[in-house]
Amino acid sequence: MSLALLRSRALTGLEAPLVSVEVHLANGLPAFTIVGLADTEVRESRERVRATILNSRFEFPSRRITVNLAPADLPKVLRRFDLPIALGILAASGQVPLDGLDASEFAGELSLSGELRPVRGALAMAMSLGRDNAARQISGAGPPRTFVVAAENAPEAALNDGVTVYGARSLLEVCAHLGPLPDARLARAEPLAQIGEGEPAGPDMRDVRGQPQARRAMEIAAAGLHSALLVGPPGTGKSMLAQRFPGLLPPMTLEEALECAAVQSLTAAGFHPARWRERPYRSPHHTASAAALVGGGSNPRPGEISLAHQGVLFLDELPEFDRRVLEVLREPLESGRVTISRATRQADFPARFQFVAAMNPCPCGYLGHPSRPCRCTPDQVLRYQSRLSGPLLDRIDLQVEVPAQDQREMLDGPPGESSAEVRQRVLAARALQHARQGKPNAALSGREIDEHCPLTPEAQALLRGAMTKLAWSARAYFRALKIARTIADLAGAELLQPSHVGEAIQYRRALRTP
Repeated sequence: MSLALLRSRALTGLEAPLVSVEVHLANGLPAFTIVGLADTEVRESRERVRATILNSRFEFPSRRITVNLAPADLPKVLRRFDLPIALGILAASGQVPLDGLDASEFAGELSLSGELRPVRGALAMAMSLGRDNAARQISGAGPPRTFVVAAENAPEAALNDGVTVYGARSLLEVCAHLGPLPDARLARAEPLAQIGEGEPAGPDMRDVRGQPQARRAMEIAAAGLHSALLVGPPGTGKSMLAQRFPGLLPPMTLEEALECAAVQSLTAAGFHPARWRERPYRSPHHTASAAALVGGGSNPRPGEISLAHQGVLFLDELPEFDRRVLEVLREPLESGRVTISRATRQADFPARFQFVAAMNPCPCGYLGHPSRPCRCTPDQVLRYQSRLSGPLLDRIDLQVEVPAQDQREMLDGPPGESSAEVRQRVLAARALQHARQGKPNAALSGREIDEHCPLTPEAQALLRGAMTKLAWSARAYFRALKIARTIADLAGAELLQPSHVGEAIQYRRALRTP
C-alpha cells in the first residue's frame, strides 16, 4: 500500500479544524514534497521527519513522497504535523500497520532523535475533537477517535473528558502502540482533578485597612460581574484592592475552567496544570500596545484581554495608557469576544473578563487630598482626565473614589473583613441571580432589565432625576440600574428601593475637576 491517511488539527483562534494528512509514495526520482498551504515552518518539517525516521531505526523510502494537508485553503502553521507526517510515511511504506490509524488523531513535534515534543493548543485541539466525536456518535458516523500527543501535553488535553488521550515520549512509542504487541500500548492520560476548588490562594482583603466605600464597591463588582474604576491619590490602596479582587469571585465552573485553560494553551508559555480552575489575573504595563492587549501577529495569538478570559484584567495608571490602546477595550467590554482579521485568515478569541482599573485624579495625584495641596491647574486636570474618552467611561459600571485616609485609621485601625467572609455574600448574590435569570446582572440585556429590575415608584423617580441632572446616556442609566439590582441582591431584596438606587448613583461620580 502506497497511500496512508491520518488526521490532525490546525489552530484558528480557539477553534481547531480537522486536517487530513495524506501521504502517497510513487515511483520516480526520490523527492519529498508537502502541499496544502503549508507555511515555511511546516515545510521545514521535511528535514526533521527524515532524520527522525532514520534515527528511530526505520527505513526512509527512496521514492517520490507527496504529503497533502487538506483542506488546502486552511492555513497550517507550526510543527504539530511532524508526528502524523512521519507515521503516514511509515504506514504508506508498510513499516507500521494501517489498521487503527483512522481511530486516532495525532499532533506533535519531533526532534531529530525521535523524541516527541509538546505543541501549543493541545487543549483547544482536544475540545474540538470532543465536539466532533459527539457529532459522530449522533450521526452514527463511527466510534469516537482518540488523541495521541506528546506526554507533556497529555494531562492538559485530558482535561476535556470527552476524549481519550494518550501521551507518548517518542515516535517509537507511538509505532509500538499502533502495532500488534498488547504490552506496548500507550497509557491513557489521566486528567487533573476536576473537583471544586477550595478557598482561593493569594492576598486577603483583611490586609486593607479602612476604605469602606471602596471595599463595598469591590464586593458589588464581584457579586454582579461589574467593571470598576478606582480613583484616588497615590498610596490609598487602589492596587491592593485590585490584587485581592480575584479572591472575592465565585469558583470557576468546569466549562469556564476549560475555556480559560484552552486560551492559555495557545500561548508560548502554555497552560500550567497547577493553575487549573484558578481565575487569571492580568496586569499589563501602561506601555502595552493595542496588539498586546487585543492580540495579533501574522498567526494571530490571544492578547491580554483574552488571557484574562473568565478572570480579571487590571489596568493600573489608566490615563498613562495610549488613548488608542484604551479604545480597543470598548467592543470587548460589550461583546465578550475579539476578532482579529488578517489578509489570509481571521481568528476569534473569547474575552469575557472583569475589568478593574485605577488612576490618580490629576497629574500630581493629590487633587482633593486633605493635607497635601494639588499643584495642577484646572486645565491640566481636565486634560489629564480627558485622556479617558467618554464612551469608555460610559462602559465602566462602578467609578469609585478611594480617598486618602486618616493616619490613625490607616496604622491603628482594625483589620477589615477577610476575603472569605465577603466571598460568602458574593456567592449568595450570584446564586440569586442565576436562579432568577441564569446569568450575572452585568450581562442582562434591555428586555431582561425591564423584567428583572423592578423599581418602586420612588426609586424610579430618583434614578430618572439623576439621569437628567448628571446628563447620563441611556447606557449609563441602564448600568446604574443593573448596579442597583446587584445591591438589592446583596441585601436579599426583590424590589429596588430608593436606598439601592441612591447607592448605585454614588458609584458613577468619582471623577471631578477643581
